[in-house]
Amino acid sequence: MMASSHLLSHHPHPFSFDGKRSSGLFKKGAASPTPCFGLGTSCWRRTTRSRPSHRIMADSTSGRRQVEVVYDPDERLNKLADEVDKNTGLSRLSLFSPCKINVFLRITGKREDGFHDLASLFHVISLGDTIKFSLSPTKTRDRLSANVSGVPLDERNLIIKALNLYRKKTGTDNFFWIHLDKKVPTGAGLGGGSSNAATALWAANQFSGCPATEKELQEWSGEIGSDVPFFFSHGAAYCTGRGEVVEDIPRPLPLDLPMVLIKPQEACSTAERLRLDQISSYDPLVLLSEVTQNGVSQDVCINDLEPPAFEVLPSLKRLKKRVLAASRGQYDAVFMSGSGSTIVGVGSPEPPSFVYDDDEYKDVFLSEACFLTRQENQWYREPSSPIAYSSKDLASGAAPTS
Repeated sequence: MMASSHLLSHHPHPFSFDGKRSSGLFKKGAASPTPCFGLGTSCWRRTTRSRPSHRIMADSTSGRRQVEVVYDPDERLNKLADEVDKNTGLSRLSLFSPCKINVFLRITGKREDGFHDLASLFHVISLGDTIKFSLSPTKTRDRLSANVSGVPLDERNLIIKALNLYRKKTGTDNFFWIHLDKKVPTGAGLGGGSSNAATALWAANQFSGCPATEKELQEWSGEIGSDVPFFFSHGAAYCTGRGEVVEDIPRPLPLDLPMVLIKPQEACSTAERLRLDQISSYDPLVLLSEVTQNGVSQDVCINDLEPPAFEVLPSLKRLKKRVLAASRGQYDAVFMSGSGSTIVGVGSPEPPSFVYDDDEYKDVFLSEACFLTRQENQWYREPSSPIAYSSKDLASGAAPTS
């Protein structure tokens, strides 16, 4: 059985969302979106109800931000799509943009360009954002909106960078209105922004009739960031170099293996951590073989970025120690993902009780998740919709338990 993927947050959190909790496990037999052309793409259902809400928007040319009252993003994007030439084919598209964890991460050397070489087992998981694209009838600029504040909406955003890169590589002139439904926290070591960029490249290619191959998209994506090429794997890959050298591997772990993600509000930059050089002499291929043959364990889920991260953030080291001490065999392994600051407990979807009881953790981000893969020529499918709750809901029993 596959564990459900939902968000759980103490107190209102920047990544909290209101809604009703989906029951039980991954939805089976639920109506799937109507397919467009090509595999792995889907249209979203047309919206008949509209609700006014505040959205923060920016255009990619001026970078100017403005707050405006708009209707439900689905309705607005549908209206924009209706203005597009009916002969264009695909005019609107909704895609899941999942994040990843690093099952292990070893630093194998320092490069002359100042970056570090690494060897890591990357794996996509079921927590992710949803990105809705609609062709812009003006063909002059991209417009990006988001459901949370604090997300850059101009060319600093990797979605806009990806769309600009695609136009540069292919010579196409499609511009888009995009709405980002953000659920993956930033500064978490989960690659949420990199996934958004890969998803945008995939979407742009679908709108253009798929002139680029997956391999070409993967190669181009390395110009955006070193983690972006991974998301063009099938979901599990052994990554080397700066992370941009991606080797697809057969699924190494059961997809129904549950996990819990615990991310404190504090974060520190990758640069701060990598200034503290610690080079591993242990062969990472031994770890890969061990995971593939025997699954995850505390001995193989090693992250060389933990010691420098824990030096910068002692509270993160304390969190990992407390999770390990409280688990009593509940988790097969507890480790930090990527450059942090998410602590992952693999083997159970339930967080340790102290995160509910200790005020130090009242604002942590919590989420269940499991592993996720995709088929060739299809994009990732969302297994269920993450929903968040506040501590008041949990304390009062207002949040459903099933």
